[in-house]
Parts: sequence; structure tokens; C-alpha cells
Amino acid sequence: MDLGLTGKVALVTAGSKGIGRGIAEGLAAEGVKVAVTSRATERAEQVAGELGGCGYAFDSADLDAIPALLDAVKRDLGPIDIYVANTGGPPAGNPLEFTREQWEAAQRTLLLSPMTILARLVPGMADRGFGRVVAIGSMAVREPIDALQLSNAHRPGLVAAFKVLARQHAAAGITFNHVHPGKIATDRMIDTAGSLEAASEDARKTIPAQRLGTVEELAAAAVFLCSQPASYINGTAILVDGGLTRSV
Repeated sequence: MDLGLTGKVALVTAGSKGIGRGIAEGLAAEGVKVAVTSRATERAEQVAGELGGCGYAFDSADLDAIPALLDAVKRDLGPIDIYVANTGGPPAGNPLEFTREQWEAAQRTLLLSPMTILARLVPGMADRGFGRVVAIGSMAVREPIDALQLSNAHRPGLVAAFKVLARQHAAAGITFNHVHPGKIATDRMIDTAGSLEAASEDARKTIPAQRLGTVEELAAAAVFLCSQPASYINGTAILVDGGLTRSV
């Protein structure tokens, strides 16, 4: 299938490893010029260089850094057609023991940062008649996870915001969708379990597919949502969880 993305420009935040890198690689394979961010300049530039794109240092919690980032991408690659809002998950812990600073940091990273970026990107997308916005959420949006209260509380806010934005900008050719990962074999998942073997054993017991998902499987869903054929999919979410969640 021709996804119709050759020559488009994409910004993938936290795109130097894990899910973000998988999506960046998938987009690059479709002929997209990809901008990748990481907290470390060297890491971002290394990965972007492998994909034929550009890398930039960026911390999603630093809202004041957003204008310079977007200006740099436009200068180096052109106007941004695709924005993949990917961030690392906030820390786990007791819901009543997080500090105010941790709550505020989660809000900046998971909600304020993507909305601030979109405030600057959407007008240009509308002018060009094309825009794809995909946020990487979490199965916790559908079924809250006890230890991940910061995600439970903030990620649904972006889902609601995307529903409104989708209705407002669909006629301009812009889509706003989410991909909600289940248990994907990333470094974070493996580190949390203690080892790949432990994570895989837990998956065999708890996931209907009896295995962890791969980054490539998650990335395939995100890349399709960025495509021309996905133009009528708007304001919705795809679960990539091997059948784990039970909610309708």
C-alpha cells in the first residue's frame, strides 16, 4: 500500500529510542523527512543521521524551548506535516505520595507540551490542507494502572483535547489520533520487569497473545495513522495490546 507520505516532514519527539525510534524509522521508510528529538543532542543527531533526517536536543517539560525547536525543524527540513507526540512515561509510585513538582512535571510533559506545539503547527497544516497528529498514549487511558497515577490522570486529558481538535479541523485535512500501547518490549518495560525473560514470562501468563508486543508492531499502527489512506480516521485511538484490555 502506498501511504502517500513521500516528501512529507515529520517531528517525532523522544524519537531516539524505543517506540519513538520505531515510528521514526517507519516514517523514514515511507520517504518522510524526519526530525527526531532527544534530551541529548549527540543521541538525537546520531539516530537522525541514520534515518537521513535531523536531530535536536529537546526536553518536553521545557515549554519555553518549543518555539526554537519548531523554527529549527522548519529551517532544516521544511514545514511540519506530521507530529508524533511521544514522551517517556512519568514515574510509578503511590498515588498519594507524589510531590507537587512531580504532578506539575507530568502535566507539562503529557499535556501542556503537545498542546503548545499544536498551537504553533495547526495553522500551517490547515493552510496546506494536510496534517497528521498522532500521540502515543497508554492502555492506562482505558484501564487505569494502580502504580501509574500520573499517567492515569493526565493522558486522558490529551485524548479529550484531540477529540475536540479533530472536530474543529477535520475539514482542513488534519487528523488527531492516539495509539495506546499495551506491554511493548521496550527498555523501560524490560527494566521494570527486571529482565527480558521475566517480562516475557509475565506476558505468557497475562496477555491473550502470550507475548510482549514489538516496537515494530506499535510503530506500524502509528505510521498508518499518519498516512493519506487514513484521512477518514480522526479523533479516535488504536489499542496495540495483544488483547490485554477488557474495556469496550
